[in-house]
Amino acid sequence: MGEGEEARWCVVTGGRGFAARHLVEMLLRLGQWRVRVADLAPSIKLEPREEEEGGGVLGPALRLGRALYVPADLRDKSQVVQAFQGAEVVFHMAAPDSSINNYELHYSVNVQGTKNVIDACIECKVKRLVYTSSPSVVFDGIHGLHNADELTPYPEKFNDSYSETKAEGEKLVIKANGQCGLLSCCIRPSSIFGPGDKLLVPSLVAAAKAGKSKFVIGDGNNMYDFTYVENVAHGHICAEKALASEENGTKVAGQAYFITNMEPIKFWDFISRIVGELGYESPRTKIPISVIMPVAYGVDWTYKIFARYGMRVPQLTPSRIRLLSCNRTFSCSKANTQLGYKPIVSLEEGLKRTIDSYSHLRANKQKKTTSKASVYLGNGRVAETLLWKDKMQTLTTVLLLAILYYFFYVSGHTFLTAVAKIFSVIAFFLFIHSKLPTKIELPDQKDPPSCFHISQDMAHRAAISICSCWNSLVGVLKSVCRGNDWSLFLKVAATLLILNFIGILSFKRSFEIGFPLAFVVFFAYEKWEEEIDSILLNIVSFRSRLKLNTMNEISRQ
Repeated sequence: MGEGEEARWCVVTGGRGFAARHLVEMLLRLGQWRVRVADLAPSIKLEPREEEEGGGVLGPALRLGRALYVPADLRDKSQVVQAFQGAEVVFHMAAPDSSINNYELHYSVNVQGTKNVIDACIECKVKRLVYTSSPSVVFDGIHGLHNADELTPYPEKFNDSYSETKAEGEKLVIKANGQCGLLSCCIRPSSIFGPGDKLLVPSLVAAAKAGKSKFVIGDGNNMYDFTYVENVAHGHICAEKALASEENGTKVAGQAYFITNMEPIKFWDFISRIVGELGYESPRTKIPISVIMPVAYGVDWTYKIFARYGMRVPQLTPSRIRLLSCNRTFSCSKANTQLGYKPIVSLEEGLKRTIDSYSHLRANKQKKTTSKASVYLGNGRVAETLLWKDKMQTLTTVLLLAILYYFFYVSGHTFLTAVAKIFSVIAFFLFIHSKLPTKIELPDQKDPPSCFHISQDMAHRAAISICSCWNSLVGVLKSVCRGNDWSLFLKVAATLLILNFIGILSFKRSFEIGFPLAFVVFFAYEKWEEEIDSILLNIVSFRSRLKLNTMNEISRQ
């Protein structure tokens, strides 16, 4: 801005939001505007990257007066009018979290707040209004969208309250075009990602840490259009310039435009790239929509009941399942032709920058991979099953145990009857899947003798092990009889009590208690290994101190 040149102010509502911050930075870097950052927060708190030392521009701009922070609640028209005083352009980007399916909240901001923005623009004689809409305004949650353009109509029923209220806000902005000289248009950026995002990447990492990132919802082939955040900011600036143009202003005004990276990609390939390069397990296990959707409806119903009691917003909702499994690609031809929009950052480069910016969320490679519980269980399949390392294997084992328990104990069948019924069930399922063998033959070649005899070395080692165990038991028995080792006596007594407890239980009761306990105890020990070890150490230390005090008292006597 030249010396003595009159200041031109623009306002960015929701200016502390993810995409809005990048727009503010881009506007300041261009140097053609003074930016008023309007947001709901009562005060501004800069991030390190926004300060001068980190290459940021907002911090220095605030100190030099090129930027101004104005706290404003869009639901309060008087605050909005105050924020817009003297502004030439308004970028209306404020919106509540789209993942919260709360109609009252979304309506108050996306509809009532947008009415206040339009009224304030007219009252303050703002020349141009660019509204940040969403591609979801044309998504019904059922039918996928393939290369959809701006002629696609609004659906009769929307996927969620956010989409519905965003569409209402968009209609208001388009209708307001031309009122008292105000020129307006709408930008529909698709699936924004990039550095500073507090929703997409953090939620993916949280899911990965919880072991949920391995699942693909649907067949995994649904295509998506993502948009790097700097391209979103660039699209808004292109829209404002087109509105200000004498040649294209009237053509652009009152229109809506899709903005994407113009590089469609499979949704689950995109997710796999982010999750995998951050060091977590990538999605690979496919879950059919018909299986997961009833669960999502159950979760959503539970949330509606318990939300008032503080239940957190669930990740698994019907609207989100639809978003994750449908095609969502959009044409940018209209934006390219009328706004002159082209992505300035490629999808590959955007992904690289995004992943690099979340280095603090990378999986900790130094974390120990083998727990004590796993060592105690032999680090094999038993450990993987009881510690839920392989959830499919664990669930299969539990299912098999449940089947055995039912057929052999609950049903009251004899052993032969139970075995016959199990084979009948197996044969039935094999028949259904056309896997029942048509012919079973014994191999012509006889098995080698080595399969039927034990080598001399193996027999010798077995004999040594048996003798060693016997000698150890005799040694323990002698030590207990002498009464010299109270610690050993207590261990033997505790062991006998446990065996006595097990002995009074029927085999059925032992099965009912033992197997569930095994799946819980080892899993719990691995989760809280340090805490449990600390408690056991304190108990041992207390016993040692007690023993030492007793010995000291005896020596004094």
